[in-house]
Amino acid sequence: MLQYLHIENIAVIEQANIEFSGGFNVMTGETGAGKSIIIDSLFAILGERTSRELIRHGCDKAVVSASFVDIGETAQEKLVELGYSLDENGEVIIQRVLFADGRGQVKINSQPANVSTLKEIGKLLINIHGQHDNQNLLNAEKHISFIDAYAENENERALYLRAFNEFRDISKQYNAIITDEEEKKSRTNFLRYQIDEIEKSNVSVGEVDELKQKISLYQQSEKIITALREAYFAIGGDDDPDSLCAVDLLKNAVRSLGGIIEAYSNSKKIYESVNSLALDLEAISSDISGMIDEVNLNPEDYLNAQNRLDILRDLMLKYGNSEEQVLTFLNNAKDELEGIKQDEERRIELENLLEPTQQALIDAGKALTLSRTNAAKSICAKICEELAFLDFSGAEFSADIKNGKYTKNGCDYTEFLISANVGESAKPLVKVASGGELSRIMLAIRSVLSLRDDVGTLIFDEIDTGISGHAAHKVATKLYDVAKKRQVICVTHLAQIAAAADRHLFISKSVKNNKTYTEVTPLNNDGRIKEVARIMSGGEYTENLLKTAEELIALMKK
Repeated sequence: MLQYLHIENIAVIEQANIEFSGGFNVMTGETGAGKSIIIDSLFAILGERTSRELIRHGCDKAVVSASFVDIGETAQEKLVELGYSLDENGEVIIQRVLFADGRGQVKINSQPANVSTLKEIGKLLINIHGQHDNQNLLNAEKHISFIDAYAENENERALYLRAFNEFRDISKQYNAIITDEEEKKSRTNFLRYQIDEIEKSNVSVGEVDELKQKISLYQQSEKIITALREAYFAIGGDDDPDSLCAVDLLKNAVRSLGGIIEAYSNSKKIYESVNSLALDLEAISSDISGMIDEVNLNPEDYLNAQNRLDILRDLMLKYGNSEEQVLTFLNNAKDELEGIKQDEERRIELENLLEPTQQALIDAGKALTLSRTNAAKSICAKICEELAFLDFSGAEFSADIKNGKYTKNGCDYTEFLISANVGESAKPLVKVASGGELSRIMLAIRSVLSLRDDVGTLIFDEIDTGISGHAAHKVATKLYDVAKKRQVICVTHLAQIAAAADRHLFISKSVKNNKTYTEVTPLNNDGRIKEVARIMSGGEYTENLLKTAEELIALMKK
């Protein structure tokens, strides 16, 4: 249960230390005194979204701390699961700090935590009912959540959600693959054409430069051959025996020098040099002869080279500016084609998975529906009992469960129906319930659900909306009855509910130095009598009214 709440710099509350007791706690006060701010502070402790607007004007941060004791087993297990534990006194202390710059800080038993963790734990510590819950009753789509809370069908819902996600994911993948089937066929044919065209061309890196050089060589071959021949004749000679060339002259020099080596040994070095030069020139002459043959191209070879270069240039216009880019394009096209082939294999694989996963979803949906149908009969019967106590004489409450679309929440459409009076046909709750009826119906539902969980604290904010007289007495009695098993905290404007409290907290505000301050004061018996009288009168009260208030408090305790 919630034992202690500390609020610092939240809206008009500069500082408040609120101690709660077990049983039935009520908070009363004039409209605008700050009761809703206390509820907002509790929402912050539960990990709900907050706004920096909550921070008191002129302050750089706000702090909310709460102490819990005697928490349920589910909350204890969740704390351990998330890495936290009770302190040595069995206490859980949660602190949340809000900074004006938008930052936040959360601690659980002095250990750092985040808001999502706080939310997981918070919903197991406190259950807050407010006007938002009444609105849920007016939204048929939310009705199934009440059935599930009573059914305790977490296992069925988990199995269904797993089956739903699996079927949805497989369907999404399958639909993505088959959506553009014709486009893929067209793309496949085009890729195969491109791959075939490039592979048949047998492109190799550097070939274009070689062909350009070959063609350029042919185009200047006459000039080159003439120059080479002149060089060849000058160095190596021709078939004319009377002509002398450089090689012949050097050979003559070798013979002459060779004849004087024995007589003049100093000529040997010159002889060797000249002989080496003659051999080198012979080799050069042979190289030039080979170059002449190389340049002397066949016209057909030239045409072949020109045609080959045209083919390569055409490929580069289509697939890249170089042989490297054309080959890169080829590899990418092959990869894309392989990806399409794998898509086809994956399509077949997914097609084979569709039926079994769909069947698994259908089976899980049936199991979930069955759990809800069984639970609906039981919860509606119990709600009828609670409604009878809450002054709905002869009311019938039921849940209409129909098969609907498969969503993440199941395949059921559920709507609560009510017949408020004997002889009337059941109609959708959203069409017939008034504000006061909604409050009592929600109290009936919460009373039933409170028996199915171990959340230690129930908070009711404005449960008294639209009710008065005998109905108000019944609501007060029911809240008091629920508080025998759980801690109940109630914000109220009704004297009957305030009179039934075990602990009464009075919320008031004052203005000091042009600043508004809210105070929370626990009331003793005399204080309670005066506050109940104030609520009854709406302001001033007389001795008779005080006596009536005292009698009402005594009556509500019977």
